[in-house]
Amino acid sequence: MDKILRINMGDKNGPKASEGPLGDYAGLGGRGMTSAIISKEVPPLCHPLGKDNKLVIAPGLLSGSHAAQSGRASVGCKSPLTGGIKEANVGGQGAQVLARLGYAAIVLEGKPGDDTLYKVVIKKDGVEITPENSLKMMGNYDLVDKLKEEYGDKVACISIGPAGEMKMAAASIAFTNMEQRPTRHAGRGGVGAVMGAKGVKVIILDDTGMPTRSPKDPEKFKAANKAFVQGLKKHPITGEGLPAFGTNILTNVINEAGALPTHNFKTGRFDGAGNISGETQSEIMKARGGMVAHGCHKGCVIRCSGIYNDKDGNYITKRPEYETVWAHGGNCGIDDMDAIAELDRMDDDYGLDTIEMGATIGVAMEAGLAKFGDAQAAINLLKDVGKGTPLGRILGSGAAVTGKVFGVERVPVVKGQALPAYDPRSVQGMGVTYATSTMGADHTAGYAVTANILNVGGSVDPLKPEGQVELSRNLQIATAAIDATGMCLFIAFAILDQPETFNALVDMIGAFTGQDLTADDVTELGKNILSFERDFNSRAGFSAKDDRLPDFFKAEALPPHNVIFEVKDEDLDQVYNW
Repeated sequence: MDKILRINMGDKNGPKASEGPLGDYAGLGGRGMTSAIISKEVPPLCHPLGKDNKLVIAPGLLSGSHAAQSGRASVGCKSPLTGGIKEANVGGQGAQVLARLGYAAIVLEGKPGDDTLYKVVIKKDGVEITPENSLKMMGNYDLVDKLKEEYGDKVACISIGPAGEMKMAAASIAFTNMEQRPTRHAGRGGVGAVMGAKGVKVIILDDTGMPTRSPKDPEKFKAANKAFVQGLKKHPITGEGLPAFGTNILTNVINEAGALPTHNFKTGRFDGAGNISGETQSEIMKARGGMVAHGCHKGCVIRCSGIYNDKDGNYITKRPEYETVWAHGGNCGIDDMDAIAELDRMDDDYGLDTIEMGATIGVAMEAGLAKFGDAQAAINLLKDVGKGTPLGRILGSGAAVTGKVFGVERVPVVKGQALPAYDPRSVQGMGVTYATSTMGADHTAGYAVTANILNVGGSVDPLKPEGQVELSRNLQIATAAIDATGMCLFIAFAILDQPETFNALVDMIGAFTGQDLTADDVTELGKNILSFERDFNSRAGFSAKDDRLPDFFKAEALPPHNVIFEVKDEDLDQVYNW
C-alpha cells in the first residue's frame, strides 16, 4: 500500500483519477489515515455535502495480508449528521481487496456539476470512471446482482442505496461480504450521503493478478499470527460465545444487567428480550438451514456473522447484530425476530445505519406516529424512508431531526448521533464514551462494557461514576490504534485478558512493517489519532459543552436499578488529559 488514489469528481473535464505517493501520510492506515487526511485537508466549517468535503476509504495497516482479523476498512469525512469528523468502521471484502491493489486510501474529492451518477472500476491496470444513470435509486441488493452479471463473482463492491443518493444523514455505505452480498456497512454518521453528494453510486474493486501483501519479517510474522489466533480461539468470548451466538449474545446479558434501552430509553429491561436473544436467534437460524458461524471477510477466525433465512429456508439477511436487534427490537418494543430481520434487510438495501434508524423510529413512536411494539408500523415507516416521502426524509435525517420536528424531549443523541444499545445510566463507562467520543455517541469508540459488565480487562462497577473516566480514556486510545490496523474490534476481549495475545499483536504489526514496536508505540498511535480528531472538531466549533449527554439521563432514574448518570461534567472534561 504505497499510494493514494484521488478521484476529483468536480474536474471541469469530468471525473479524473490520479495516483500519488503517501507523503506525509506514510505509516498510517485505517482510521489513522482517514482522520489524518480529513483533519489536514478538509475545511472544518465546510458544508458536509459540499465540494470541499472529502470521502476517504482506507484499509488497515495489516489489511490484504495473512494477518487474522485484518479485514476492516475505515471510511472518513466531515459528518452530515454530527458536523464533526467521522470514521465509520466496516468489515466485508473491501479492505482486503483494496490493500492488495496497493492503495492505502481512496479519496473522493470535489463535486459534479450535475446529477449524473457514476461507477468507478479499480483494477490492477488502472481506474475507469463512467456515467451510469441506469443505477439511480437502485437498492444495494439489486445493484450488486446487476454488477455480478457484468464483472463476475470475484469483485468487491462499495456502494450506496437510495438513502445515500437522497443524501440522508443516516445513509450508510455498503461493502460486500464473501458471498458478494451488501451486508457490511460503514453505518454511522451519514457517510453514504457524502458518497452520494460526490455522485458515486458504486466502486468496484478487482484484485485479479495481485498478490497477498508480504511482511518484512515473514518468520516472525507467521509465529506472531499463529500465537494471536490461538489467543483468540481460547478466549471464551471470541472462541466460543461470538461464533455460537453472534454479537446478539449480548441481548440477554445486557437485559439482565438492566441496561437494555427499552421504549426509547424509558427502562433498562425488555420483557420480550428472550424472544430476540442470540440464543433464540441461533436456534431459528439452525432450524431453517441458515449458517450460524460465518466470517464477513477472509481471514476471520471469530466468525460472529451468519445467515438468517425465512420460514421457507430462503435467505433474508446476514445474522442481525446485537445493535440492530436492540435498535429495531427492544428500543421499539418489538420482539419478533423475523420482523427485525426484515428491517435489517431493508436498512442494508436502502443503505441506512440500523442504529440511527432504530433510534429514530423509537423517537417517532414516542411522538405517537406508531405504537411501541407495532412491527408492521416500523416496517411501514422504514418504507417511507426508502421512498423518500416527506416523512421518510425527516426520519432519514436521524433521531435528532425527528425529535425536533415532532417536539420530542427524550431524544437519545450526542453531537447529533443516536446512542447505541447500552443505557448510560446502567453502564456509566459507556456514558462517558458516548459523551466524549470525537464521533458523537458511539459504542465502538471506547467499549466500556468490557469492564463494566463482562469483567474483561478488569472490573468497574457499572452503576457508579468512580473509575469510568479512566476506563473510557484508555479504551478510546486503544480503539483508535486498533482501528488503524484493520483489525476487528472484537480482538479487544482477548488482548485485554491475555497479555501474551496483546504481545503477539504488537509483534505481528512490527514484523509486518519492519519496525521494533512496543506497547507504548501502540498507545502513542491511538493518542495521535484522537488528537487529529479533536483538533478538527475544535476548529469546527465543538467545545466541552458538546461532550455531554442529554439532560434526561441525569434527571430520569432508569428502572430496574433506578439510577441516573452521575459522572460529573468536570470529570468528563478530563478524558483527553493524558
